[in-house]
Amino acid sequence: MGRRVAYWRGRRKLSQQVFADRLGKSKSWVDKVERGVRSLDKVSSLQEVAAALRIDTAVLLGRDVQPVGVTELTAAVERIRAALSRYTIPFGRPAGGRPVVSAVEVDRQVAYVWTAFQHARYALVVDRLPGLLADVERVHAADPVAGRVPLVEAYRVTAALLVKLGAPESGWLAVDRAVTAATGDRTLVAAAAVQLGQVLRACGQERAAKSAMLAAAYRIAPALAERGLPAESSLCGTLLVQAALAAAGYGDQAAVAELLDEAAALAARVGDGHDHHRTGFGPTAVESARVVAAVELGDGVDAVAWHKKAMARDGWRWLPAEHRAAHLIDTARAYLQVDDPTNASRALMEADRVAPAELRHRPAGRDVLAQVMREPAAPTMLVHLAAALGVG
Repeated sequence: MGRRVAYWRGRRKLSQQVFADRLGKSKSWVDKVERGVRSLDKVSSLQEVAAALRIDTAVLLGRDVQPVGVTELTAAVERIRAALSRYTIPFGRPAGGRPVVSAVEVDRQVAYVWTAFQHARYALVVDRLPGLLADVERVHAADPVAGRVPLVEAYRVTAALLVKLGAPESGWLAVDRAVTAATGDRTLVAAAAVQLGQVLRACGQERAAKSAMLAAAYRIAPALAERGLPAESSLCGTLLVQAALAAAGYGDQAAVAELLDEAAALAARVGDGHDHHRTGFGPTAVESARVVAAVELGDGVDAVAWHKKAMARDGWRWLPAEHRAAHLIDTARAYLQVDDPTNASRALMEADRVAPAELRHRPAGRDVLAQVMREPAAPTMLVHLAAALGVG
């Protein structure tokens, strides 16, 4: 970087002294930077030097910056919207030459896409979903019994992805279809309701989300008293978590505490390391939810404390990569609330290591990155990532 500073200073025909005067620094400071003795260890310093040289900060970093994601995300959402608007089965439209697949094969495909989603491989999910939706709809039309579960699960993962990509209104269509297809099966309805909660919260319908989540949770809860099955406990607990996060969205701190404590009691029965109905539910997941709730309530101190507890648990490494990276982005928000941009930056860098798509393809992740970049004390290490993503 020092060599690049010296090169561009020469291009601008500035002596070290003139350049130092523009920066309000000493000539010795400039000399040390150019020789690599002193590093530009803060975003603010890097930006000042770039501004004085009339170049982009990415140039000092040696990056050929191509903003990532915005056009790709728009195209991805449009492809999925188009798939949801085909109505091939009810209108008797041709399937476009796609081969007929069996219920067993389509179930395998749905499981593969869910796994890709949980590993935050969103580009792959986007690529597979349009064809998968056509397949599950055809299988369900041919065999409503065998095709019901894969149909609901395909709509669930579609809704989850659209929320991630910042298109919850389209996700609402997918999750509405999931709930409709699941109607009559208490467990399937509860599973679809998890994504319904995510969609409603993302659309700003927190009170409706809380009401729906509690209705779904307590509808499946009676089975717990009879058998206490881990899978049903996981669904009930996840729905209670969604209800708590909805309550946090409109500032009901008492409801948040009560609902998360209730979810924690269920999580203690289930334990960590399970993924019943694609929930990843367990004690660590509940502590992760406490971080999100505290951030929503504006309590960064509590959020940071819960984050440290979650990270210390063995269950942390068993959470899906998508879940861990999303948690770290929320943790970055918590650190910003307590005026700690350095640790906010570290959380974002770790999120990018765990699941790069959470920052590269998720608007919420990019927004937090932009917030951290605006902090004068943000460390230079984050600039490399922000420059690569075209976030400033």
